[in-house]
Amino acid sequence: MHKTITVIYGDGIGPEVTEQSVRVLSAIAETYGHEFTYQRALLGAEAIDATGTALPQETIDMALDSDAVLFGAVGHPKYDNDPHAKVRPEQGILGIRKALQLFANVRPVKAYPNLSHLSPLKARYLENVDFVIYRELTGGIYFGEKETDPDGKWAKDTCSYTAEEIERITHLAYQAAIQRRGKLTLVDKANVLDSSRLWRKVVQSIAIQYPEVKTDFLFVDNAAMQLITNPAQFDVILTENMFGDILSDESSVLCGSLGLLPSASIGNKLALFEPIHGSYPQAAGQDIANPIASLLSAAMMLDFFEMNNEADLIRAAVNWTLTNGFVTKDIDPVNFYFTSTIGDLISDFVTGKIPGGVNLSNIEYRKSTII
Repeated sequence: MHKTITVIYGDGIGPEVTEQSVRVLSAIAETYGHEFTYQRALLGAEAIDATGTALPQETIDMALDSDAVLFGAVGHPKYDNDPHAKVRPEQGILGIRKALQLFANVRPVKAYPNLSHLSPLKARYLENVDFVIYRELTGGIYFGEKETDPDGKWAKDTCSYTAEEIERITHLAYQAAIQRRGKLTLVDKANVLDSSRLWRKVVQSIAIQYPEVKTDFLFVDNAAMQLITNPAQFDVILTENMFGDILSDESSVLCGSLGLLPSASIGNKLALFEPIHGSYPQAAGQDIANPIASLLSAAMMLDFFEMNNEADLIRAAVNWTLTNGFVTKDIDPVNFYFTSTIGDLISDFVTGKIPGGVNLSNIEYRKSTII
């Protein structure tokens, strides 16, 4: 099978972690007889430096002409520290979501037992934590009408949703619940907000079409508490844009590192896959960033291509590295392995080059062949 993938390395550690995903995808192609064509595109600070805009039209055209987009990270201190900057890197990721009509953000959250010590939660709260957040991505307060008093005395942001916007992501979330454990939780604030009451009304009407899925409802403040006190209760969480943004960041602490969490942004035809972490410019170029979130994002892309066995092989490789202690500096600051070494290991696992025995001395010096 042939697929064309637009690769956007982005800023900071984006190029380093994304390069490992490209390497592993190439290993998948070799193993399964696929052909992946990669086309390089600019977005973010590197795009501003090269073209003056955070999202060149060429990038949009390239993405629209591909089967999926693999993205790294966006953001740079020289723009973060300049309050007068008229063009910012983050405008690029918001722009491409709009251009590609990516309306659903999907964030799986899984706690790994051997990494429970990294989480601020006690290990017993992390048992069997495995859920996914479906966040509406193009509506709500982030994209609503905005107004600021010229005198700076007041400002207004409007939260607006249509039934159609809610319906399309709700169906995706229910379809996911059917494939998982059959439970969906709508998170809203229907006791206060009209927009949330619309969400609840629409979801209740659609729930009838999925009788095999148990549907429940939580107000967002209660959901925030439940994510910490009983995260294992969740299977599929469905929510609007701002609530999803906040809750997905909160849930990232469960696994202990932002470097472990992938995401997908799905549209009617295309999808974009990216780790949830930022550009982490302090670590750029040092070969210490965690590539696992990017690699798991690549696995989600393979699922999108309906290459489920290939995706599961990447996940098995990730589990193997974590179980055997092959981790980056964010997980173990003392006995850590390099970004590129993790890429070597997972590529070797995918291509069947890893036998039963593991010679640690080879790996420590970035030698990926295990003997």
